[in-house]
Amino acid sequence: MILGFTFFFISRKAKRRRELRMKVEMFLASYKTTKPARYTYAGIKKITKRFKYKLGEGGFGSVYKGGLPNGIPVAVKMLEGSKSEGDDFINEVGTIGMIPHINIVRLLGFCSEGTRRALVYEFMPNESLEKYIFSRDANGNRLFGMDKLLGIAIGIARGVEYLHQGCDQRILHFDIKPHNILLDYDFNPKISDFGLAKLCSRDQSIVTMTAIRGTMGYIAPDIYSRNFGTVSYKSDVYSFGMLLLEMVGGRKNIDPLVDNQSAIYLPEWVYEQLIGGHSFQVAIEMMNNEEEIVRKLVIVALWCIQWSPNDRPTMTRVVQMLIGSLENLEIPPRPFVSSSDQDEDDTSFKGL
Repeated sequence: MILGFTFFFISRKAKRRRELRMKVEMFLASYKTTKPARYTYAGIKKITKRFKYKLGEGGFGSVYKGGLPNGIPVAVKMLEGSKSEGDDFINEVGTIGMIPHINIVRLLGFCSEGTRRALVYEFMPNESLEKYIFSRDANGNRLFGMDKLLGIAIGIARGVEYLHQGCDQRILHFDIKPHNILLDYDFNPKISDFGLAKLCSRDQSIVTMTAIRGTMGYIAPDIYSRNFGTVSYKSDVYSFGMLLLEMVGGRKNIDPLVDNQSAIYLPEWVYEQLIGGHSFQVAIEMMNNEEEIVRKLVIVALWCIQWSPNDRPTMTRVVQMLIGSLENLEIPPRPFVSSSDQDEDDTSFKGL
């Protein structure tokens, strides 16, 4: 009995892998453009000097530094596990490979040879935004001032706006977070990692999903439950809002090392500071002339994380708010269930 079940499981898994491999080959057969370029696995080994310089790793696999024959430095992501089996690879090549925008990381090439899959990106020397907003220098000071964070926020917003409005098909990223925002030589932000992305027509207001996509802490309530509304491009707006709050607060909205998340829920703390008329000066460690920037970022973020998708702005409106005057911004309504209400309603999604 056990032997029969094991054989069935292995056969089914092998069949799925064959189907995914065929899906990738069919996709590549229809992939007519010459950009990004397709490399052999031998070419990938040459680019990375046989994977000599490892930059990092994650659930997707490992990233190596390399160089093209013309001397351009690149980062090569070797996909492993489920991400190498087809869907995530197709998402990356089929979406990011066609996006020419200054705030979207460029996919320069890829490799699909047997079970080996690789993605070749432009090299981002300053790594991800996560490295800078959650860290301090030797003197305990934040690494970026608020004016720099505002510029980065505007760049990210313009990138997401382009995904939603600037392409032939609307691209929903579904994983906007600090780790997926890379910084170039001048610390300009570039959105990366399109493995969870979904394409839809620009006039499609509702997106069908069979599973939750994203990272805990950045996932919109409507992705968890349709009681909050339908899944749409507004889900990316919510993620962007949570990203903004982390940039301002300098800490994660959810800390996996802390059991009682309600005690550290960042949006509620920020909202109480805002409506209470308190100064963010001491709590956020900023200079006197940065108060206005902080308030702007906070107000925009709180609009973005409204629980109802209908109450969230479009990314075009978000860009306008970020580059506009603070005086023109309205204070948003409370975007979550308060702590007192949380005790009475265990079904709320306050910990998102």
